Amino acid sequence: MTTLITPVILCGGSGTRLWPLSRKSYPKQFVDLVGEGSLFQQSVARVSAPPFAAPVLVTNADFRFIATQQLNEIDVDPGKILIEPSARNTAPALLSAALAVYRDDPDSLILAAPSDHYITESQGFREIVQRGIEAALDGRIVTFGIVPDRPETGYGYLELAHSNSAVAPLQRFVEKPDAARAQAMLAESRYLWNSGIYLYTAATLIRAFETHAPALLTQVRAAVDAAKADLGFLRLDAAAWDACEDISVDFAIMEKADNLSVVAFDGDWSDLGGWEALHQHSGADAKGVALHGAARAIDCQNTLLRTESDTQQLVGLGLDNIVAVAMPDAVLVADRSRVAELGDVVKQMRKEGVLQADSFPKDHRPWGYFETLTLSARFQVKRIVVHPGAALSLQSHFHRAEHWIVVVGTAEVTVDEEVTLVCENQSVYIPLGAVHRMINPGKVPLELIEVQTGAYLGEDDIVRYEDVYARGQGAKG
Repeated sequence: MTTLITPVILCGGSGTRLWPLSRKSYPKQFVDLVGEGSLFQQSVARVSAPPFAAPVLVTNADFRFIATQQLNEIDVDPGKILIEPSARNTAPALLSAALAVYRDDPDSLILAAPSDHYITESQGFREIVQRGIEAALDGRIVTFGIVPDRPETGYGYLELAHSNSAVAPLQRFVEKPDAARAQAMLAESRYLWNSGIYLYTAATLIRAFETHAPALLTQVRAAVDAAKADLGFLRLDAAAWDACEDISVDFAIMEKADNLSVVAFDGDWSDLGGWEALHQHSGADAKGVALHGAARAIDCQNTLLRTESDTQQLVGLGLDNIVAVAMPDAVLVADRSRVAELGDVVKQMRKEGVLQADSFPKDHRPWGYFETLTLSARFQVKRIVVHPGAALSLQSHFHRAEHWIVVVGTAEVTVDEEVTLVCENQSVYIPLGAVHRMINPGKVPLELIEVQTGAYLGEDDIVRYEDVYARGQGAKG
């Protein structure tokens, strides 16, 4: 009989090291960086074949509809989606998932994994997970170490007690080393990169928290016990959750536990933690030049050129050791040796109130997304895309009127008491104060251009009367 494993995918974090492509409002796990689909979609697809059960996701309210839409695109139905009220790091997140899974089956196996790792050999990964099943069922916590191929200073390491078995005892965790130490560890066979991927039973992890972090267990259990169902999601209790310690599972549990074992993975793996890592996995040519989108290089070497719009040409001429990334609202040009400083750059932009520090050009909503094409004091032009079968809320505005021009598909539009179908090349006017709604009744995405005019154009200028997504008054979209 095949032992089923429940994948727990963490997809609530955000980072700045791949700015401007990854931002707080749309982090790297949801971006098409390399390979087919987003890193999140690749992570889910990797564990969507036997022996894996339906995945459990842990994310936040801002990303819940992005995650479900991307799951729909790859035809995966989740088992559960837990919503974190606030960011509290990996220890509370993984414990909440274990408690939720434990209710159904205390001895259920769980594979806990981040959603932003790049692994090219899915079958090979599934095979090494299988190697750890017996140890996990025997009460061990199994972690997966990556066989290093270079003296990497950006990763933590796992030191094995010995390296002569398929499942080896863990001696200790090793913090990120300096260059000399990394070179020395590469020469030994008992040091692996720490992937942050774990296999255990729900009961084993809960016992580990009982032993090493009982206060955190009490708080997380309270958050799970008081969780409320919300449109198919399980929203953890905010009061209990906000009182949880902000701590990683490595610090809270793994570095204290004495029942850890390690399985080595000798496949292609990266956490794609920055532009240097992405350059390594972007198919660079013999001169070290990697291109993406409408980019071209002339007499360049050791350079990454990337654009996200087919209408935006990016040309590199005579460049060496450069990362250049062009987006509609932001451009990065950096020396490759200094891209690790991007976090500090984004912090400074955030202090100065620069919108692009955190906000993505596309603003994702449960029904689709929109992007601002132009914005002035009294008018704004947006491109809006509505998923098939999706509906915007029944709403009105105090300060603006709107013109909708359908360019792809058909819209069912309500304006006060009148309901009409608006087809391609047709438009409709929404007067200030009119109660209105838009639905995509078709089987293809609906695309339209919206022109807003008025004294105030903020997203919070909204009175919501009905909403299938149960958002409150003033919520965006």
